Amino acid sequence: MKVGIICGEPTADGAQLSDLQRHPTPLDGERSGDTVCARIVELTRDYQARHPELAISAVGVTVPGIVDEVNGVGVFSANLGWRDYPFTATLTEALGLPVAFGHDVSMAGEAEFRIGAAVGKRDVLILVIGTGIAGAVLCDGSRVAGDGYAGEIGHAMVPAPDGGLAILESIGSAGAIARRYAEAAGQPVDGARTVLARAGAGDAAARQVWDDAVNALAFSVAQCVSILGTETVVLGGGLSMAGPALFEPLAARVDALLSFHRRPQFVHAVLGENAGLIGSALKARTLIEPATDPAKASL
Repeated sequence: MKVGIICGEPTADGAQLSDLQRHPTPLDGERSGDTVCARIVELTRDYQARHPELAISAVGVTVPGIVDEVNGVGVFSANLGWRDYPFTATLTEALGLPVAFGHDVSMAGEAEFRIGAAVGKRDVLILVIGTGIAGAVLCDGSRVAGDGYAGEIGHAMVPAPDGGLAILESIGSAGAIARRYAEAAGQPVDGARTVLARAGAGDAAARQVWDDAVNALAFSVAQCVSILGTETVVLGGGLSMAGPALFEPLAARVDALLSFHRRPQFVHAVLGENAGLIGSALKARTLIEPATDPAKASL
C-alpha cells in the first residue's frame, strides 16, 4: 500500500508528489475490504494531522482485481479476498471527502495517457509486465473500462510452447520467466534479469525461455493491434527494464504477425512505480471544482 500527497496538477517528473509512504497491505480474507478501508481512513487522518497547512480536497484509491469504477465497487480480488466491496461508499462516509476509485493498472494507464509516455496519442495499449501482466487500453482518445474487465490481458489464452494453450502471464511475465527457467535448468534463479543475462551468454535453456516469453507477448499484442488499431504500445513493469533485449524482438515478432495493419510504436513507460498513485490523484482532481485552490491537495 502506497500513500502520498499531490498538491496542484501532477506532472511526469512527480514534483507534486510528497510525503510518499509505503505500508504493508492488510490481508484479512473476506474482511480485507473493511480492513483496507480502515487503514486508508487512518492514514488520511494522519496526513491531515501532520499537514494542517493543506486542505485535502479529494482522495484517490486504486485496488487490484476486477473493479466497477462507476459504482465504486471492488468486484473481486483473488489475492486480497474481497467480493463486491463498496469502497467508494465506505470511504466517502468515513472521510467526508470525494473519493475517486479505480483499478491500479488502469489508473497507471490513465497517468501515462495524460502526462506520461502516451501524451497526444489516441489509440494506446499499456502493458505492465512484472510478477503478472495487466494492461490498460485507450481507444479513440478514451480509456476503455469494460465494466472492470478490460485490460486483463495477462489471463488471455496464447499458444503454449508444448503446442497447447496457456494464459499469457504463465509464459510472458517476469515471474514465469524465472520459474520456467528454474524448472528447465533444475536450479532456482533470482529473477528474469538473470535468465536474460544467461541467454545472452549462450545458455540454450535461458534463450528458449526468453524466446517463449517474447513470442507469447507478441501474440497478445498483435491481437490487440489488429482489433483496436493500436498506434502505441507502452511497456512498464520490471520486465520492461530489459530495454532493447525486449523491445526489439517484440516489435519484430508483432510485425511478422500483422498483415495490412499499422505497426505500433513501442515506448517505455515514464512514470515508474508511482504511476498508479499519480493516476488516482488525477482522477480525484476531476471530482474537485475546476478552480481549485493551489493549497488544496489530493491524496
